[in-house]
Amino acid sequence: MARSASIDEDRVKALAATFSGALLRSGDDGYEEARRVHNGLIDKRPALIARCLETADIVEAIGLARGSGLEISVRGGGHNVAGRAVTNGGLMIDLSLMKGIYVDPKARTVRAQGGVTWREFDRATAVHGLATTGGVISTTGIAGLTLGGGLGFLMGKHGLAVDNLLSVELVTAAGEVLNASAGEHPDLFWALRGGGGNFGVAASFEYRLHPLKQVVGGLVAHPFPAAKDVLRFYRGFTQSVPDELAVFAGLVHAPDGSGVPLAAFVICHAGSVEQAEEDLKPLLGFGSPAMVQVGPMPYPAVNVMLNAGFPKGALNYWKSSFVRALDDKAIDVMVDRFADSPSPMSGIVIEHFHGAVTRVGVSDTAVPHREPGYNLVLTSVWMDPATTEKNIAWTRATYDVMAPHLLKKRYVNYLGDDEAAEAVRAAYGPNYARLAQIKRQYDPNNFFRLNHNIQPAAA
Repeated sequence: MARSASIDEDRVKALAATFSGALLRSGDDGYEEARRVHNGLIDKRPALIARCLETADIVEAIGLARGSGLEISVRGGGHNVAGRAVTNGGLMIDLSLMKGIYVDPKARTVRAQGGVTWREFDRATAVHGLATTGGVISTTGIAGLTLGGGLGFLMGKHGLAVDNLLSVELVTAAGEVLNASAGEHPDLFWALRGGGGNFGVAASFEYRLHPLKQVVGGLVAHPFPAAKDVLRFYRGFTQSVPDELAVFAGLVHAPDGSGVPLAAFVICHAGSVEQAEEDLKPLLGFGSPAMVQVGPMPYPAVNVMLNAGFPKGALNYWKSSFVRALDDKAIDVMVDRFADSPSPMSGIVIEHFHGAVTRVGVSDTAVPHREPGYNLVLTSVWMDPATTEKNIAWTRATYDVMAPHLLKKRYVNYLGDDEAAEAVRAAYGPNYARLAQIKRQYDPNNFFRLNHNIQPAAA
């Protein structure tokens, strides 16, 4: 809830006189659209939405919230399932109109503002034959995904998004504009590489880019009766894949609306076509797939493959943890539980960690999850609000049944809105104490708390 039910009108008038973007309240044109995020389950009403166009707007919006005692939320792409981008009764700082992207092809770097989505980012960098690790769903914003770590198809070859982050322009709770990098405010830069929105509002990000004109990617789907054999094959196949090859496995429903259950592979190979053909032979030769759609394509095309399964406005409730071992018992539980899924849009996804992402030290960034292995994601998605209780219950029950097969390690970007403080600690493991110290330095009063919150360390 907000700290205060009222807004200082004089402060709002003063802000409106200089604000470059739009200030929206309930009833204003654009308010309803601006308050809605990707997850249709989130239905909150900010007292004021500050739609920023530049860094100065962020500074002034923070000043208004601080001076009025308002709870603050920050929206980038608005894709995070937990819906923490929207405050109920406070001030939402909306960056979604901040779309500036500047690519330096010689330096192989890019600077992008906090409202950019991965689809926009990939399009701008692909013009120069360059790319970096980004979201698996291209409608995801770069800001939230990066600040939480940044899993993606290129993490085996190039690491997480944070492993390619060079600097962040950040507006702090005090309204200061800082450039955090390895050379400036290095402790803050360390914290921003995985610590989420706990330390300020990220106005823009600078990334390292890598040459990449095309990949070999696509989907392979097997009939559901073969699901247990498919996942066992996946377990063995992923023990020795090269850095260039990312393969995620999933129990999913056919995207044609029929609801037919399938066991599928999602593939992205960032090496040569010849290498991809050789590396993919065992996978493409396995079993009797119902569908094979794999071939050369531009990298941005891979990042839109799964978009249709996660439409804006659909209701979402996810649970996720790293897997202790992808053994036969765990596979049996996944397949048996998926057969009872109440929604033809839901899935059980397994993300493989290997390669470059596992060659970074546990405490080199705030993201501690650097061991080879698998992350499990229960992606419950449905359209009918009347089935909400049933879908949430299935997700929670499936997660509980899977609990003996899971580690106490969580990826912060997949945490839900109802996760307890222990989940946040599990997301940061041995790095939590240092994050809490840095939080105390840059946000001692926990001004930025409508997030998966890191409490400031005691003085």
